[in-house]
Amino acid sequence: MKICLFSLPDLLNGRQSIKDERLDQVDKITKSEKKTYIQVELIGEKEILDADVVLAAKEARADLILSDLEFIENRLIKVSDELERNILNKLKNVLEKEEFISSVILNEEEKKVISGCGLVTIKPIVLSGKDELDDKEKLIFKAFRESGFMSFFTTGEKETRAWLIKNGATAWEASGAVHSDIQKGFIRAEIISFNDFVQYGGGVAAKQAGKLRLEQKDYVIQDCDLANFRFNKS
Repeated sequence: MKICLFSLPDLLNGRQSIKDERLDQVDKITKSEKKTYIQVELIGEKEILDADVVLAAKEARADLILSDLEFIENRLIKVSDELERNILNKLKNVLEKEEFISSVILNEEEKKVISGCGLVTIKPIVLSGKDELDDKEKLIFKAFRESGFMSFFTTGEKETRAWLIKNGATAWEASGAVHSDIQKGFIRAEIISFNDFVQYGGGVAAKQAGKLRLEQKDYVIQDCDLANFRFNKS
């Protein structure tokens, strides 16, 4: 996952762990040998088109909108395809209302038409105030939480770990985040909700209380679910 820092010169680029107190709670219960947070990459403005989410100062809102508006106005002069013209005009109207393109619901065909346009505000934009800049970890966590991504956890004697997936990911998709072989041989997912895991003090007690569920591959993972995947190893 890549987070673009826009108009935030005081924050350094590079790899960053997303410290998550919820993972800390799980690790405190399990007492694993190792704890692994999600890692994200912080990138600069020149790489903004590669970003999954843009973290920007509130004062930069207008700059982001004007950047897309300028591109669309120039594109409209050249475009001949009627469908693309209609879509661009719809987006232009949104930008002129000082709203981000991400606020517009686009169907798959519309997304495909504008996929190569390099529009910035079609990405999740997280705006930060000056009062938030003093806590980098909290700010990065905010960007992660509002980016359209979430995490699920695995835990055991050797490691307690957070895994990055998109909101709405299925158990089958989540298993692929752990390992492609698990996804290939997926049978079922053993799921305990985070709240149940904490309330009962771990997986064994939660299972004894009937809180462990066996889910099929189409189960939609919930934020911070504790997951263990059953799979064929052959």
